[in-house]
Amino acid sequence: MGTNQRLRSKQKAINPTKDGQIRIIAGQWRGRKLPVKDLEGLRPTTDRVKETVFNWLAMDIREANCLDCFSGSGSLAFEALSRYASTAVLIEKDKLAAKQLETNLAAVKASNGKVVCTDSLAYLSKPANQQFDIVFVDPPFRKGLLEPCCEQLESNNWLSMNALIYIEREKELTQPKLPFNWQLIKDKTAGQVIYQVYQRQA
Repeated sequence: MGTNQRLRSKQKAINPTKDGQIRIIAGQWRGRKLPVKDLEGLRPTTDRVKETVFNWLAMDIREANCLDCFSGSGSLAFEALSRYASTAVLIEKDKLAAKQLETNLAAVKASNGKVVCTDSLAYLSKPANQQFDIVFVDPPFRKGLLEPCCEQLESNNWLSMNALIYIEREKELTQPKLPFNWQLIKDKTAGQVIYQVYQRQA
């Protein structure tokens, strides 16, 4: 092992966790990089996937009310707000991650973004206090969270009449059982990840 390799290994041992960052692709904050906490299970949507998703949503994102379940890094919500979504609610149960989301909202002066530090399923289990036009559902993988989240979105009236729902899930997961009135309109695979957009049929 060379000297530089030993030095890098030593530095890694001293500082085993290192916070990362997300990059906003387009819109009013294009190119802006925001810090995110390096936490277990945190898996920001890659730039390549995010670019495809927001191309899919390009005609619908402006002035939409957005909900980001299992927000984590907030990558999807910040991209939506940058592209002039009307509002975004970011649900994140980890206190450190939620605090970072609030800090990042303040950094870009996004007064139309709101962080709710709670469990997403607990939040959605209650009757809706508002309805959303676009919902991002990107839960931690292999936790069995996707189906109950989608069921609660529909049954508790969180969705507007023709809402769009973005789902990101692990490739090995069999086709989840989703509300019968959700129609798949976009579908793609990137590595071990499947990402899709559904539209709610009123």
